[in-house]
Amino acid sequence: MRRLDKLHLKHPFAGSRMLRDLLKREGQQVGRERIRRLMKLMGIEALYRKPNLSRRHPEHTIYPYLLRDISVDHSNQVWATDITYIPMRHGFVYLVAIVDRFSRRILSWRLSKRLTTDFCIDALQEANLATVHRKSSTLTKEVSSPTTGSPEY
Repeated sequence: MRRLDKLHLKHPFAGSRMLRDLLKREGQQVGRERIRRLMKLMGIEALYRKPNLSRRHPEHTIYPYLLRDISVDHSNQVWATDITYIPMRHGFVYLVAIVDRFSRRILSWRLSKRLTTDFCIDALQEANLATVHRKSSTLTKEVSSPTTGSPEY
């Protein structure tokens, strides 16, 4: 299972057939159904483009872009938060960072084993304490995609 996890991290697009072939090249004879069962047990699946991802759900609320008419021209005017996950040997570690949009300076960051709100609030409070003499007027949120590394708004 450890080798299967390493192969999945190296080739996240590989399904049970490709993982079986990769293991066979390494000299391990294992069937596709066993790979499939282990993948299901480990909670991993191949990453591939799913259909209709660009279409929005009609019931989802569309929030306005708050920075449209704002010119970010000085530090501590607008902060952004970014939450992403980092794959580890046994699960994930979640990272939150508070960033100044003008200077691109990381004001605060936190790691957590669980995706809860408390470590996000701690990071925001630390950033607020670090810049107590200045006032932040707007906070935006970005969620980075670990597969592409680009922010999704």
